[in-house]
Amino acid sequence: MREIPAPSDKITAQVEGDIEAVDNVLRITRIRVRYDLKIPKGKREAAERAVARHPRGCPAANSVDGCIDIDISASITEE
Repeated sequence: MREIPAPSDKITAQVEGDIEAVDNVLRITRIRVRYDLKIPKGKREAAERAVARHPRGCPAANSVDGCIDIDISASITEE
């Protein structure tokens, strides 16, 4: 994330998805990503902006755009 240090012990993610039968074929239809971010005090606005913009810059999200719904959220804790 811009302007925010991003060591691996400060960023974790929980990811889950839905699989549904579409025309009798199993398909991943939805992916939910919840980031848990620990950021320096005073960086909340920048972190929220980064999370909001994340799907546009994420290769995985762009690869499945229009095929799989992706919901991205974040729990942000200032330290």
